[in-house]
Amino acid sequence: MASIKERQRFLRYYKEVNHKTDVDMHEVARLAEKMGWKLPVPPTGLDLLAKKFCDAARDETRIDKETKRPYRANLAIAQRLSSGKQQSLWIDTDEAPRHKMVKALHLYREQMVGEAIMGSNTAAHWNSIHPDQRPLKFATDLTPDKNWRENAPGEDDKAS
Repeated sequence: MASIKERQRFLRYYKEVNHKTDVDMHEVARLAEKMGWKLPVPPTGLDLLAKKFCDAARDETRIDKETKRPYRANLAIAQRLSSGKQQSLWIDTDEAPRHKMVKALHLYREQMVGEAIMGSNTAAHWNSIHPDQRPLKFATDLTPDKNWRENAPGEDDKAS
């Protein structure tokens, strides 16, 4: 199976050969297959069902009885197996002990920080290669947005 770096190189090759900047990944995969790349083994029914359960757990929200605000019902935590592989386990926010919630919320925050760094770096890069254009801004302080959404009127509050 090809590595991520090899797939990245092939993607650049595809764009160069086809003179494209907007890419349909199915077209890239078709060309790769024609050029002898082996197709990955499709997931099993069990894998697909497990993913559907993960999606369901990730999407479930509940409403706090006191604040009336939504919260994530389930959070993922990582567990290292003896084989060295990492496995995700899902915990219920209402049932989880404090130490697991600390771990899950830390992972949640780390994902947000990682996205903020990549967004900032991406905007800075674009700005550096387009000095003749107005610089793009990428705000990482989400406090105003968070406060606005928390206090925006809900569907029930809107006048008919």
